Amino acid sequence: MGEGDPQVTVVVPTYNERENLPKLVGMVTGLAVPNLRVLVVDDNSPDGTGEVADELAAKSPGTVGVLHRTEKNGLGRAYVAGITRALDEGADIVLQMDADLSHPAEVIPTMLEILATTDAAVVLGSRYVPGGSAAGEWAWHRKALSAWANFYVNAILRLRLKDATAGFKAWHASALRKIDLPTIRSNGYAFQVEMNYRTVRAGMRIAETPIRFEERADGDSKMSLGVQIESALMPWKLLLGNRKR
Repeated sequence: MGEGDPQVTVVVPTYNERENLPKLVGMVTGLAVPNLRVLVVDDNSPDGTGEVADELAAKSPGTVGVLHRTEKNGLGRAYVAGITRALDEGADIVLQMDADLSHPAEVIPTMLEILATTDAAVVLGSRYVPGGSAAGEWAWHRKALSAWANFYVNAILRLRLKDATAGFKAWHASALRKIDLPTIRSNGYAFQVEMNYRTVRAGMRIAETPIRFEERADGDSKMSLGVQIESALMPWKLLLGNRKR
């Protein structure tokens, strides 16, 4: 790795992802990206994902790290903990990436190139820009729900994003510090929307690059009714909270 290369940390929250995690880590660390490491944030998975992560870290010290959390209190909390650790350890760029193999690792170099060559503060992998697509296995009603969620969020918050709920993102460390990450309290898709809203409100630009979003092959979805309700309410909370300020 070159001395001038930015330190890139891919933060991967996990809960019961023991089958998917080794595949994902192999894909990410196999990229021709210098100075890249993976930080696994495990929420005390009962299936032993944390132990699998420790084994991967032991095989690749300095490339794979593990943050063990003692409770499962939401994707947003796991991301805040992981991103905070990454920043504390000197990351110049932080990526958010799901462990279920829905996000294509091969797009990471493109995301980093956009960060390096444009004024974007964050680059998100988008299903809804030209060249992007959602999983072919999705039923029509799931595709409709995703499209409606993006329309709903943009109509309320005026983010002007094609994929406002996307969870595959590459951030400049400076942008993450500007949005005051420790004070974000939402989870699930609402967490992604709140981060986007704070970024736009701070006058920073979000770029979108196309991805093909894949359906998970192993494990179970973490989408609960509570997460869906929070996602529906969060745009209004953000809008009304900003007006009060």
